[in-house]
Amino acid sequence: MGIDISPLASTATSIGFGGITGFLIGFAIKKVMKIMLVILGLLFVAVISLEYQKLISVNWNKIQTGLSGALGNVTNGQIPGTHENIASTMSSIGIPLTGSLTAGFVLGFMRG
Repeated sequence: MGIDISPLASTATSIGFGGITGFLIGFAIKKVMKIMLVILGLLFVAVISLEYQKLISVNWNKIQTGLSGALGNVTNGQIPGTHENIASTMSSIGIPLTGSLTAGFVLGFMRG
């Protein structure tokens, strides 16, 4: 006469795994982003310095057009090279896993 807790255990495992995985992904992405932004900033300063010294010529309008096109894809929720929406992909995984993964990602990103 026992109560079957296997559905609850499965959901709890999914939530725990999603939360831990999300935290680790968020933490790692923030660390990598910091390093990438420092490198990008140094590269940007080097290009501006070389242009100031008249060693190179930079077409800033072309750079602005390319960046606005790339950022337009990101803000629309589209991954360049695919035609799937991120939200529809995540919702097919399952609500407990997706919710805990998202919460863990936010916490990991804030902590990183």
